[in-house]
Amino acid sequence: MSNQARNDKRDLILAKGAQVMTRRGYHGTGVLEIVQAAGIPKGSFYHYFASKEDFALQALEHLYLPRLERYQAALLESPLSPRARILGYYADLIAHFARQECPEYHCFIGSLSFEMAELSQPIGQQVEAILLRSVRVLADCLEQACAATELDADTDCLALAEFIGNAWEGALLRMKVGRSVTPLKIFLTQLERLLTPR
Repeated sequence: MSNQARNDKRDLILAKGAQVMTRRGYHGTGVLEIVQAAGIPKGSFYHYFASKEDFALQALEHLYLPRLERYQAALLESPLSPRARILGYYADLIAHFARQECPEYHCFIGSLSFEMAELSQPIGQQVEAILLRSVRVLADCLEQACAATELDADTDCLALAEFIGNAWEGALLRMKVGRSVTPLKIFLTQLERLLTPR
């Protein structure tokens, strides 16, 4: 098997297995469910992953590195003003959920965080590293907003980025529970106010 074919098969297992694990949880998902979702023999799993924990670690990287790259491009590489980039990014996500008849959100990193962060140090560390990278991207954009006088010069951008990220995750959770985008709309309204200089 060529390296490309091997990588394609690994990516298929990661994508399909992560979907199952997101819905059923880490402990509710066995290797058998992962390989069945990917349509491969059970023995093939161990050609690519040393264990279920190794699968989860590789799935985190597979899913979230491209997302972080898109987040960075949206917040740091757009010709829009820093404030407009941030508000536009979240407005686009909210519009995506609003188009769904019944808003659904299945988060692999969230699912692993709740279930495994305390039980598996490697998974906990990987989740934290991904979340920190996301916070730093947003903090960099907020720094640009300060430089453009769109935010007060004395703003603690890292703390504000942490707060916005945590508020967004909370709003997503409320959306999932209530099956309504109202918490996301409230988040965006408050974010607009938060990103207005005094």
